[in-house]
Formats: sequence, C-alpha cells, structure tokens
Amino acid sequence: MSDSPKIAPFLWFDDNAEAAIDHYTSIFKNSKKLSVSRYGEAGPGPAGSVMVASFELEGQTFIALNGGPMFKFNEAVSFAVNCDTQQEIDELWEKLTEEGEPGQCGWLKDKFGLSWQIVPSILPELMQGAGKSNRVMQALMQMTKIDIQRLQEASNGG
Repeated sequence: MSDSPKIAPFLWFDDNAEAAIDHYTSIFKNSKKLSVSRYGEAGPGPAGSVMVASFELEGQTFIALNGGPMFKFNEAVSFAVNCDTQQEIDELWEKLTEEGEPGQCGWLKDKFGLSWQIVPSILPELMQGAGKSNRVMQALMQMTKIDIQRLQEASNGG
C-alpha cells in the first residue's frame, strides 16, 4: 500500500517547477519536498532538470511537472488558504503577490501564474444570517487583501 494521497493536485509548469516548489516551501511553515525525478540524457527536458516532483504544503501533497509551454494556469482552479489571523493573511499575501498580481476578494496570482485565495477562517461564521451575509459580501467586494476587522464590523452592522 502506498503512502501517497489518493488525490493530489497536479501542477503543470513550463520549465520552472523546481523554482516554484522552492518558493512555495519557503512561504508555508509546514512544508517539504517529498521526491524529485529528473530528466536524463534522453529528454525531452534538459538533462538534470526536474521532470516530476512532489511536495507538501500544510499537509496537502502536490505534484509538479515541467511539461513545457503548452498549458497555462488560470483562475478556474485556485488554492484557498484559511488563515486564523490578520498577520497570517498579511504575510501570505505579501509573499505570494511578490512579482504576482493581487485580485479581488482575497484572490491573487503568484509569479508562476497560479491562483490563490487568502481568506480568514472566520469568514463562514461572519456570513451566517441573511443581513450579515449581504453586509459582509458588500465589504468583501471592496477589498483586494482581506481585512478581518472590516469584515467583523460589517457583520455586526457597522
């Protein structure tokens, strides 16, 4: 029986999978490289470059491939990161938007083009109830990086 998870996101990179893995494992505290397979002399990638690698971020296993330029990431798939504090939101936002681009409502694209949602863990609780839900959603739509205090104030009617 394998220790591999039954389901793992598989990420197709052009030729920078190793740089992406190094970047992500430097950002998330509970992370590590798991395995790396490199191209040999027969290719199709440059000999010694990463072919496929697996890594773990906060307990979630990912697989990365250097597959060439045929496919690009888009917002149809993103990774939601639940954060317990504003400090955690601020830190992840800063590191993941570096050379990337901020989006609306806590969404961003990192420098590799991968989409992330940096959201407070408390968000579902703040949105419970019809009136609260509308106020919180209105506040959320005005934000790029999420501000927990502003969402709490909106939830309380402020």
